[in-house]
Amino acid sequence: MGHRDLLDLDHLDRYVAGDVSLRDEVLSIFEDQAAMWLRTLDPRADDQAWRDAAHSLKGASRGVGAWEVGHACEQAEKMIGEARDEAARTAKLAEIEANVTKVIAEVRRLRDLAA
Repeated sequence: MGHRDLLDLDHLDRYVAGDVSLRDEVLSIFEDQAAMWLRTLDPRADDQAWRDAAHSLKGASRGVGAWEVGHACEQAEKMIGEARDEAARTAKLAEIEANVTKVIAEVRRLRDLAA
């Protein structure tokens, strides 16, 4: 997974109109939100809590162009009801966490480049 796969910078630049300081602020907010939603994305949670956390992280991810994270969260949202499986949720959470970790590393790399 290369840098361009982690964050869609074209999408992000359109969103912030090329303003690097605004981009960094938006990415910092994403970093905080991602950490918060990951803490609430508990494989043992009831369906509503699981779906809400996955949905919120999906929205935050898509907002910054982290499409891989958004796609994994979309899949997680569907792991409710008859499709609820704690082992599958645990595996999906590990995938989401790994992708978020890579995105956050890229966010920090971009911030360091801009400094």
